[in-house]
Amino acid sequence: MLHLHDAGTLAYRPAWDLQLQFHEQVQAGTHPHGVLMLVEHPPVITYGRRPDSPKHLLASPKLLAARGVELVETDRGGDITFHGPGQLVAYPIIPLTTYNLNLHSYLRLLEQAIIDTLATFQIPAQRDTATPPATGVWVHHANHFAKIAAIGIKVRRWITFHGLALNVTTDLSFFDLINPCGLSRPVTSIQQLTPDTRPSMRVVKNALTNAFEQLLHVSLRGPS
Repeated sequence: MLHLHDAGTLAYRPAWDLQLQFHEQVQAGTHPHGVLMLVEHPPVITYGRRPDSPKHLLASPKLLAARGVELVETDRGGDITFHGPGQLVAYPIIPLTTYNLNLHSYLRLLEQAIIDTLATFQIPAQRDTATPPATGVWVHHANHFAKIAAIGIKVRRWITFHGLALNVTTDLSFFDLINPCGLSRPVTSIQQLTPDTRPSMRVVKNALTNAFEQLLHVSLRGPS
């Protein structure tokens, strides 16, 4: 069984530390099938290992402070992104070899988990069709190709951490502080795309965990 840990709302750095603890436990065999950690972060901008990532921060330190946004450099792949309330962040900490996955197929699995989750709410979503494609999940909204979920991962000893961020009821104005992933494309959210139904965070969490169960062919188990 895949261990499910819902961390609720947790600041980025403590959540990162918790991921590393789970990573050690997976490596030690405490959770042989891995851990799926769900969390919402207070407002934070993170940027990854790409050399030009810091250039995509558009806000001054003064503006970040005024909006209560932390800035954190991480060791994940990918560019710059925002995490905040109303955004569902999932950190799968799984041994790739257990699921016969390589890095490429794992990234495609994360994208498919998001696409399947959004299909639950009748939101057609897709991978990027550009060449080369940008990792993440996209939807057509207001005559634009808009990003609804970002992905950035790291693999150590063939066990994954970091993961995906899906905008549910996120305040999208925070994305004005950055050039998301350096792509100069708009962002959107489930709430913006479903103004009449507006599924709750709990409902979206259930849909995402169901998608992981189906794609990994494994059952999820919460704390005992």
